[in-house]
Amino acid sequence: RPMAHTLESFVARCRSFLSADPGPAGCQNICDLLCDALKDPAVIAATIDPNGPERHILYEDPDFGFTVLSHSYKGAKNAPPHDHGPTWAIYGQATGTTIMTDWAPIERATADKPGTCRHVRDYELTPGMAYLYNPGELHSPRRDDSTCLIRIEGINVARIKRFPYIAVADRAA
Repeated sequence: RPMAHTLESFVARCRSFLSADPGPAGCQNICDLLCDALKDPAVIAATIDPNGPERHILYEDPDFGFTVLSHSYKGAKNAPPHDHGPTWAIYGQATGTTIMTDWAPIERATADKPGTCRHVRDYELTPGMAYLYNPGELHSPRRDDSTCLIRIEGINVARIKRFPYIAVADRAA
């Protein structure tokens, strides 16, 4: 039932969505498209090498700047709370499970000082799910075992400066 996807057709549809609406609605359309693509085992086989690198660029758009990546994580891996600077990111789970945590900023990070944030909620991303993080939305992935995903960044985050966040415990009542 899922529509056949190639990287080229996927990218063309992403470009079309961003041309029509470069904001959150266009990004949500890309997220929905990624959910559909992740239902096709041929897409996963064609785009993700389970023995590949943790971060592999599949496509970087010369006009819009969005970047499609595959990620192959071996064993457990955690990341601290972060945002994607001025851009958005979509995490699409291909294999395994990612426990994602959402964080609320207490104080935003600057070039001079790490930001602080508090825990909001935890939820699982399982195969076939994709989730959009708009600019400034803090999150942290935890993987307790090997996982593979397709991630789309609004801008290749390797090219931008991002600032760290520190989680602070909620004060007891």
